[in-house]
Amino acid sequence: MKNKILNFKSALSVVALATMVTGCGKIDDFGDTNANPDAVTTPVTSALITSAESSLPGLVHGLRTVLYCQYVSETQYTDVSTYSLPQLESSGTYFGPLIDLQVVLNKSTNINEIAVAKILKSYFIWTITDRWGDVPYSEALLGQANLTPKYDKQEDIYKAIFKDLKEAVAALNIAGEVIKGDVIYNGDIAKWKKAGNTIRLMAALRLSKSNAALAQAEFADAATNAGGIITTNADNFKIVPPGGPQNSVFQNPWYATYFTRDDYGISKTMTDLLTGLGDNRISVFATNSVGFPYGLPRELAISFTNGVSNGHGRVLAASKRTETSPVVIIGASQALLAWAEGLERGWATNGTAKAAYEAGVAASFEEWGITMPAGYLTSTGANFASGSGVAAIGQSIAPWDAIPSTQNALTNTAIKRIQLQRYIAAFPNGNEGWAEWRRTGVPDLKPTRFATNSSKQIPRRYVYGVSEGSTNPAQLAVAVGRLTGGDTQDAKIWWDQ
Repeated sequence: MKNKILNFKSALSVVALATMVTGCGKIDDFGDTNANPDAVTTPVTSALITSAESSLPGLVHGLRTVLYCQYVSETQYTDVSTYSLPQLESSGTYFGPLIDLQVVLNKSTNINEIAVAKILKSYFIWTITDRWGDVPYSEALLGQANLTPKYDKQEDIYKAIFKDLKEAVAALNIAGEVIKGDVIYNGDIAKWKKAGNTIRLMAALRLSKSNAALAQAEFADAATNAGGIITTNADNFKIVPPGGPQNSVFQNPWYATYFTRDDYGISKTMTDLLTGLGDNRISVFATNSVGFPYGLPRELAISFTNGVSNGHGRVLAASKRTETSPVVIIGASQALLAWAEGLERGWATNGTAKAAYEAGVAASFEEWGITMPAGYLTSTGANFASGSGVAAIGQSIAPWDAIPSTQNALTNTAIKRIQLQRYIAAFPNGNEGWAEWRRTGVPDLKPTRFATNSSKQIPRRYVYGVSEGSTNPAQLAVAVGRLTGGDTQDAKIWWDQ
């Protein structure tokens, strides 16, 4: 562990030194999306891989998305869970991990390293487009060559991601050069192939509403690729933070969050769902099973905290929230459950949906280090063939009754049972939970009655950041013009329509 910590930290130190020497820390053009990847004259590409990978825990720790999908409740400052305007900048990801990866793509001669950079870039772009919709892609990261990049249509971005992932997996060669600086798989080529295929399989499924033909073709190709997908927790796409300076990339982000503040709790939506299923994952998802009502205004949130003597559950058990607790980006449970849905839809024939479903659920319990309750997979709630789910989740007594009585996690089809278990398995990755809820409507989440936005609905996307309107107004206007209803949190992105 000591050597791993030193390698992780020293690689990032090299990145920091390179940045200071070359002066590439200043961005003067279109936000941060047009930082010049050629500005670094002698990049240490292995250190840039480490730097990009180290951004992943913070990315999946989105404190806004984890609230939109009701995994978590705000217990004091409740603006996000009452749907204040999500006008956020995407530039940090462009200027941070994406520019690191673009330097690798531009400068490296190591085919395996380039392939890994492509996979990582695809993942980062995937998470950006899933939150904002149309974003700069084909003309981004070009520096002075293009200071006003166009906003690519989300459909085109997805097609480019599929292409890059296929090329990357094909290029990875066990007999090729060693990948250095890789703190995810330590250069294991076989595992990177599985990761690339899994990202493509999951991204393909995201298109089930918008372009089923494209989704099916890409899903089937990824599911049957010779490199395989992630099916065991030993192959999980994850980061193990080494521990270190407070509020840094060296720590588990939930550990860092609770180190300095205490205003998030496990939501009553999640505690009701898990207890209703007889699911003991609540013992690791939270410090206890007292869920905090979702979507309260500040005064009611504070009164609830005082009323239960501050006894509500915090996010993750203490043993799962140390500074070195692993952060799973994509686990076997998510991959298997995505595969199960594709099999149930008839998009692939290399397995059975029931077997993949049961393996995915089992993998989730194993990932968290707990034993699945006896009979869970044959229970009335979670049985693949007939599981009914949970009739009511998230409701509370007055005056904390923010969630309507109609909110539920009922499952009357096998696909809905798969989707509900995937929603659970993704916890606490809010990006994935929110995206999957928007795609599937499972569970049947309802907006808080205390919503402050004009539509009174759960947000469907992020609004473009303020800086984009001042640095690239013409191209932004084109993107906004493609949104039904304009640049609002209620406008649906392409795959959500």
